[in-house]
Amino acid sequence: MALTALAVIVLLGVVLLVLPGLIVDHDLAGGHLAAADRLNAVNNVRTTLLQTVGGAVVLFGAYATWRQLRVSQDGLNATREGNITDRFSRAVDQLGSDKLDVRIGGIYALWRIADHSDRDREAVVSIMAAYLRTHLPWPPQEPAVPAADVSINAVPPLETRAADAQTVLTCLGVLYQERRPEWLNVSLTDLRRADCDGLWLHGVNFDGACLEAASVYQVNLSKASLIAANLRHAELGTSILHQVRCLQADLRGARLVKADLRSADFSGADLREANLRKARAQGAVFVGADLRLADLRGCDLTETDLREARLEDALASDLTIWPTGFDAQAAGVVVTADPGIEPDNLLPAAALTRRVPLLQSEPMHGPSASAN
Repeated sequence: MALTALAVIVLLGVVLLVLPGLIVDHDLAGGHLAAADRLNAVNNVRTTLLQTVGGAVVLFGAYATWRQLRVSQDGLNATREGNITDRFSRAVDQLGSDKLDVRIGGIYALWRIADHSDRDREAVVSIMAAYLRTHLPWPPQEPAVPAADVSINAVPPLETRAADAQTVLTCLGVLYQERRPEWLNVSLTDLRRADCDGLWLHGVNFDGACLEAASVYQVNLSKASLIAANLRHAELGTSILHQVRCLQADLRGARLVKADLRSADFSGADLREANLRKARAQGAVFVGADLRLADLRGCDLTETDLREARLEDALASDLTIWPTGFDAQAAGVVVTADPGIEPDNLLPAAALTRRVPLLQSEPMHGPSASAN
């Protein structure tokens, strides 16, 4: 280190004391100057060299500082990644705890990790989706869980009977706005009386899931898959079901007031006694759907496909818009007064605890009516 410093001092001495005179003599090319003029020329060269050396020192210092910052940043990133990995592992371990509060703590820890680490978001979302599928399978497998054929009025809200699962569902509905991953599979899950209000569930796979009496108010379900899902008595008011697939789904008694059903596919779905007042269903497909006793007052059914659909005793009003050439009277539709402006549901969460009435269509299905 000392030798290096000595070498630098010698080099600076040569540059500042010897080199200026050599440069002046070279430029004169054998000419002669007065001593004072030569001294001024040498000092000018020395000043220029000194400024050059100073600039080089500043640049070297800046480079050294940048390198040190890079090294420090790399160290901080490594420490941060290590901390996230440790937190991730602890949170996953908490999910396996037999204590509810510990599991919920692990869920919130994963949620926080996903918020702060984009690279871990996909893993967190996948883990939470798997948590729902394994902890809330449909039909239920645990004796402590309400059976599939029990009356929905005897089933407590999800946040009461499985608070950890409700927390996971809420977390997924918030994190999934980033659309990473591009898929989310929560099929065949027991989400009876779940609180989904305001969540983002765009494109989620709910095939075969049970969302009976769930509150799905103002939810984005665009392009979601709900094939053979149970949505009886579900509150879907003002939700977006654009291009959703509800083939063979059970929507008896579901409330879809002012919902966006454009281009949705309800082929073979059971919509008896469903409330579709003021719904926008332009271009929707209801091929073979059962719409008996459904409330279609004010519903926009422009260009919908109603082939083989059953509409006996369905309610309509003068504000109901039918597909061109459709004969509502021949289909058995009952025309009645329009209910007027539909108020917004100010307390959608009340759907989680309300007692649902017995469906008029329930006896039509016999003993299996309450099963999915």
